Amino acid sequence: MTIKVGDTMPSGTMHTMTADGPNEVSAAELFGGKKVVLFSVPGAFTPTCSAKHLPGFVQNADAIKGKGVDTIACMAVNDAFVMGAWGDHQSVGDKVLMLADGAAEYSTALGLELDLTGVAFGMRGKRFSLLVNDGVVEQVNVDEDGFSSTSAETMIEQLG
Repeated sequence: MTIKVGDTMPSGTMHTMTADGPNEVSAAELFGGKKVVLFSVPGAFTPTCSAKHLPGFVQNADAIKGKGVDTIACMAVNDAFVMGAWGDHQSVGDKVLMLADGAAEYSTALGLELDLTGVAFGMRGKRFSLLVNDGVVEQVNVDEDGFSSTSAETMIEQLG
């Protein structure tokens, strides 16, 4: 079942890269007591994700955080090493938390997994964005094809 407005975020873990190596991040830790924008891309270093999706959130991080958002997080079905390298390549700094959902477990828990085995990508996460307030979903945007409703600009409009 796909996550929807009013639902509580599922439990689970993701990983982020630190100076000491991969670090586990629980959903409870990420979403508890905070307003979080979580967006997901089908894969690090892929064309639209690298040219538009992630850069949009990096460029608009101050505007988004200025609307009361504590954390902006980017998730992809890649390992923490790849997500860390992509974050470095995109100069995200501390603007966007780069989260690895290595086996698509969290994407699947959200009901937002994407089977791209037919094009040799394996299981991935759909392109989506969520606004989560203290673990409760306030906004769900999913792009089934292309890139429009999950952009940073759309999230800024939705934040008011």
